[in-house]
Amino acid sequence: MPRRRTVALLAAALVAGPAACSTESEDTLTVLAAASLRTPFDAIVADYQRDHPGTTVRVSYAGSADLAAQVREGAPADVLATADEVTMAGVVDAGLAEAPEVFATNSMAVVTPEGNPAGVESLTDLAKGDLDLVVCAPQVPCGAAALRVAEAAGFPLRPVSEENKVTDVLAKVRAGEADAGIVYVSDAAQGGVETISIPPEHNTTTRYPVARLAGSEHVQAADELVAATVADGTGRGAGHLEAAGFGAP
Repeated sequence: MPRRRTVALLAAALVAGPAACSTESEDTLTVLAAASLRTPFDAIVADYQRDHPGTTVRVSYAGSADLAAQVREGAPADVLATADEVTMAGVVDAGLAEAPEVFATNSMAVVTPEGNPAGVESLTDLAKGDLDLVVCAPQVPCGAAALRVAEAAGFPLRPVSEENKVTDVLAKVRAGEADAGIVYVSDAAQGGVETISIPPEHNTTTRYPVARLAGSEHVQAADELVAATVADGTGRGAGHLEAAGFGAP
């Protein structure tokens, strides 16, 4: 074979090599998850990627209402996990998600900055007019849950600020920008605040559903991630949700 042709073939092989590797199938899953799920979901996703080499999972955390709005507006995603069933039902009813499965539960707690400078001792102290209270907005699952708690206790909420996700409530309390806040038990367990339990007769339970989105281009991989999430919450996985303070479904 002429030397010139040999060199040309070798050059072509070198060019084709990286290109061939780059065309290997690799799934990239996009997950939209409620902000309160960050700690356990980061761990669940890490386990999933370890067990599914070649699959990358990207998670976007935000308030459930914002995530549902993103789905309705056509944002490309594969899996949705919300902090309540009402928000998920709206997505399912619009034909944008498959049948959801509940994988965890949560309840509410009162949190104060470390040292509890305002001297909050109980849930009913939140009715004091001179207390700076921060909660989630009513359209957000954690805000709707806070309203149910207040209604059960027989007093109205008078927050100085309403946030779009529970992690923002927690951050403001941690920073001392509020005297108290109402968050999920799992968020209170993250530390940096003092926690005051809410009596069972006044508390409320939220149920977290997860579903594959109808527009997913990675059906099998998305279904496997949904199954891994459900398994973790029901005691058949590593128990990341329980370790983060969530209850079983």
